[in-house]
Amino acid sequence: MTQEKTDPRILRTRKLIMDSFIELSGKKEFKDITIKDITTEAMINRATFYYHFEDKYDLLEKVLSEVLLINLNSDEVKQNELNEEEIANVFLAITNFQNSLSHRCHSGYEETIARIIRDQLEIIFYKKLLKRHCKEDSEAIKRAAVMLSWGIYGASVEWRRNREIAPEEFIKSLIPFVMNGI
Repeated sequence: MTQEKTDPRILRTRKLIMDSFIELSGKKEFKDITIKDITTEAMINRATFYYHFEDKYDLLEKVLSEVLLINLNSDEVKQNELNEEEIANVFLAITNFQNSLSHRCHSGYEETIARIIRDQLEIIFYKKLLKRHCKEDSEAIKRAAVMLSWGIYGASVEWRRNREIAPEEFIKSLIPFVMNGI
């Protein structure tokens, strides 16, 4: 079965809606943004919005996932080997992502943001661990990916709480503990 190619107009409209939402989130609290605000900003009608997204929460989740994937798909994170440099790059991508979110977007949606980050990290770590440990139990590899994703996310939360040192220094001090367990 061949996969259908998405119409470029659909992709452009979806991007327009997402960009409009990002623009609005810089001006208003998420809870105060309405579908009407989004459709007015994007110069589309409500039906077009609902063709692409279920509601503003679906839009928030899709925007956050896309922005996070852009951060995680940078050249620094694309290395195949799960090593010290790769873990540091993933951590820095997560802290950059969290810093890029406006406070308005963050407020009240920490759990949604946390889930998106952990889910994306789990996928990345699972693929990398599978390459490294291809002959081992895939369920154990999946659990290890979950542990790494929650650990890296937890470390990023701790760094954000204190910000006493640069994120590069913060993760550098943790890597020996992480690598000795891998």
